[in-house]
Amino acid sequence: MAGRPPAPGDGQPGLGDGRPALRDGRPGLGDGRPGLRDRPPGLRDRRPGLRDGQPGLRDRRPGLRDRRPGLHSLTAGRGLLFGGDYNPEQWPEHVWAEDVELMRAAGVNLVTVGVFSWARVEPEPGARDFGWLDRVLDLLAGAGIAVDLATPTASPPPWLGHRHPGTLPVDESGHRLWYGARNQFCPSSPVYRERALALVADLAGRYAGHPALALWHVGNEYGQVCHCDVSAEAFRAWVRERHGDLDGLNEAWGTTFWSQRYGDWAEVIPPRRAPYLVNPTQRLDWARFCSDALLEHYRAERDVLRGHTPGVPITTNFMGLFKPVDSWRWAPEEDVVSNDWYPDPADPLFPVRAALTHDLTRSLGGGRPWLLLEQAASAVNWRPHNLPKPAGRLRLESLQAVARGADGSCYFQWRASRFGAERFHSAMLPHAGPDTRLHAEVRAHGAELRRLAEVAGQPVPARVALVHDWPSWWAMEEAGRPSDRLSVTGQLLAYYRPLWERGVAVDLVPPSGDLSGYALTVVPNLYLVSDADAEALTAYVRGGGVLVVGPFSGVADPNGHIRTGRFPAPLRDVLGGSGEEWRPAPEDRPVRCAWADGTPFEARTWTELMRTEGAEPVAVFTEGELAGSPAMLRHRAGAGVAWYVATLPDHDALAELTGRALADAGVSGALPGPPPAGVEAVRRGPVLFLLNHGDREAHVPLAEPAEDLLTGARVEGGVTLAARAVVALRP
Repeated sequence: MAGRPPAPGDGQPGLGDGRPALRDGRPGLGDGRPGLRDRPPGLRDRRPGLRDGQPGLRDRRPGLRDRRPGLHSLTAGRGLLFGGDYNPEQWPEHVWAEDVELMRAAGVNLVTVGVFSWARVEPEPGARDFGWLDRVLDLLAGAGIAVDLATPTASPPPWLGHRHPGTLPVDESGHRLWYGARNQFCPSSPVYRERALALVADLAGRYAGHPALALWHVGNEYGQVCHCDVSAEAFRAWVRERHGDLDGLNEAWGTTFWSQRYGDWAEVIPPRRAPYLVNPTQRLDWARFCSDALLEHYRAERDVLRGHTPGVPITTNFMGLFKPVDSWRWAPEEDVVSNDWYPDPADPLFPVRAALTHDLTRSLGGGRPWLLLEQAASAVNWRPHNLPKPAGRLRLESLQAVARGADGSCYFQWRASRFGAERFHSAMLPHAGPDTRLHAEVRAHGAELRRLAEVAGQPVPARVALVHDWPSWWAMEEAGRPSDRLSVTGQLLAYYRPLWERGVAVDLVPPSGDLSGYALTVVPNLYLVSDADAEALTAYVRGGGVLVVGPFSGVADPNGHIRTGRFPAPLRDVLGGSGEEWRPAPEDRPVRCAWADGTPFEARTWTELMRTEGAEPVAVFTEGELAGSPAMLRHRAGAGVAWYVATLPDHDALAELTGRALADAGVSGALPGPPPAGVEAVRRGPVLFLLNHGDREAHVPLAEPAEDLLTGARVEGGVTLAARAVVALRP
């Protein structure tokens, strides 16, 4: 764990969950290995077994889940998981017994151990010091606390960088980055790979069969990047496999522009610092390569672990909408999908961002339960101004994750660190000790999670799909576009928020995902789209689905080349309209629009000059050169309906559009009507979770009597929720 900056490209806190100084927000942070090839467009996610468990998520073959270890192997007999990162190597050994006693009192049943212990386990090259780790795992096993044992390869010890400088990463300007922080490795370095896998093999061999071992944790928060010559050689191998030969590369990268033609493979390099804008397709391929390269390293460690412990599930921690790593490609390689999530207490939209991130994590696992592996008990240390969480927020945020499919709620970390870069980061056991308000909240929450044991394994069914694609994200936010104020994650949140406010459950899917089980599919932005995916979206509508497409979609092909003709060219027929000009709007005034009945609304930042081609203009621009031209289109196509939005409507207008699209699709929320403002409503299996994120009490009418699993109280007619209160109602 470490600091998280605002989400890349969003301008809002908390959505992306990146790291300051460790990552620069550009697409493609990471690095590579030869032999990795992106699957052809439209085929990436069509393998059986990618996703399962919810309508529209591709189902695994019968019996596969029973043959593969997963989160169910941890929750069986334990119920929901509760705990956090435990770093005993930072403390004298006499503290460990106190830690375990306090963990038991708090209801902790899972801790992550060893994430940053490489230097302790291997103090010098080839040496192994496992004695301390033996004692820690024995102590935890004796207390009945399961261990998520990490491969400590995320942060190599100083001796590796000192003896082998080639293992250290190089930035895009050619400067080598040194040890003294963390994540200081080049993923393409054969020396790093050799040393890491040797350590993983010894770790797995020693602890295979240990009674504490319940889960393997590979690395930590992948996202490393290196632009060194070794990485360049790996990148050349990757693009050679992807494009075949230099002619294919030159065509894909459009190298006739700016005299960039390559005549020798040795000339091909990563996108390093250059005098002006770098070739956008080169950068797009670099982003693909970087994600794939890190994935290959994850697989290498995972396969070593599986060889020693085939029955122990394996995970690594994602970071939500984290730009550098294409999580759709990674998730099928994990037994358990996990996420780290650190919302900003000062962000008024934190509940919406959190719900979106949790829905993404659940969707990455095919609808299966997932694990919230890291969150903060209170304040973090890495924002410029770190607010503590008010009383009740620890519980509220944790139960929000459970409501949206998490079978475990864990924290960074158990005991606050006295030294190091994270000494001011909160923990389950703060510096002030156990006799504190915060630790009392931790203990109380651990007890109530035990009362939710029956929720473990339950699904969160959804009839609405939200499309998100990493390569399209990378391509759309390249420099040199019409406006950098149109953001992928900003659009994603804007279209998700009205659904959240209505209590409508949502799955996220890639553009090539199976949409057959969804009544409504929302595409906030799909700048880059393959022919196959465009055809699938068209067929979805003609077969009876309802589709909503946001602006600046269908612009480019999978190489990032602009599709010529009126836009969005591959979706033009199904949308019943087309455009000829993207027109960013002045930032100092709103874009004025009106619905067909004359009701006005405002938009912002972005407009498109459109015309109808069979669609109904449900809203128009009302001033300037665009006056009278469509701002929103609705088109009946086959048995379904397609909507297109040619601007960025304000929230109320987007909420109105969402209501109309839901009516077209016949979809309602978890309650008969929208919940009160600030109240989140979501069903997990038979249990209705109601969470009041507001500062005032709210009353929610109920159609049937229920029992609150958290308190045992019977509820009839309705329930009144205090600020930051939660109920889990079973009929």
